[in-house]
Amino acid sequence: MVDAKMLNKIGSAPGFIAALDQSGGSTPKALQLYGIAESEYQGDEEMFRLMHAMRARIMRAPAFTGDKVIAAILFERTMDGDVDGQPVPSYLWEKRGVVPFLKVDKGLLAEENGVQVMKPMPDLDALLIRGRDKGIFGTKMRSVIAQADKAGIAAVVQQQFEVARQIIAQGLMPIIEPEVSIKSPTKGEAEAILREEIAQQLDKLPSGETVMLKLTITTVPDFYASLIEHKAVIRLVALSGGYSRAEACEKLKHNHGMIASFSRALTENLRVTMSDAEFNASLAETIDEIYAASVNKA
Repeated sequence: MVDAKMLNKIGSAPGFIAALDQSGGSTPKALQLYGIAESEYQGDEEMFRLMHAMRARIMRAPAFTGDKVIAAILFERTMDGDVDGQPVPSYLWEKRGVVPFLKVDKGLLAEENGVQVMKPMPDLDALLIRGRDKGIFGTKMRSVIAQADKAGIAAVVQQQFEVARQIIAQGLMPIIEPEVSIKSPTKGEAEAILREEIAQQLDKLPSGETVMLKLTITTVPDFYASLIEHKAVIRLVALSGGYSRAEACEKLKHNHGMIASFSRALTENLRVTMSDAEFNASLAETIDEIYAASVNKA
């Protein structure tokens, strides 16, 4: 059973979700953008230590509170870490009023039929139980769609919903993320197929079971309005997908009912060399911009 207070916040509070879940192959690039070159650390342990320090700095920032940041998606190592001696999930909820989610996928298989499905997750139940025990409210898992291939997109959506039902069974809220690449030459067509496939899977969910959706901002504004209105959808959030923050926020403003769940667009102006005052001011400005795009629609 999901936490009622967290569910209420996720379902109705104004704000957006911070995606702090870069992992594995995406971590070096995230650190490089932060101002830490690969030559400045040795091995995965030091890399993840530096990444955790960056995330902890974000979580401690005065503007990073549930007033505008309603939730944060964590990498497994971040979930297992501490901030000021307190486990990250409880720190987020108890100290900052931010609902904690956990990234659970293990990456992607090679592209087939224009898509990349998720790698198998044989240890998922054990991870879900551990996350739930640590105070995690929900999960996120990502697939990628590069082409408007109906069979490929159907496979992505089917896999996402199969795993979502496993997550629901463990008392957690799944965020389903079939990302349509912003570089896709058939992005609009892919979104049309994706909308249809998601709607079919939503209709198959047993009464009372709910999910969240994390989708690329659409080519046509409000294209996913019917999904937002579906009784099985708690909330629809947008990934930045490689757009700059300015681009992502401008596009988001034209999609009613969709809020942000940004990663690179959240941290793009943050640098390790900043003083705490500079860092906190820059993050506060970013949070204000993303919050405005999420709640103030054109």
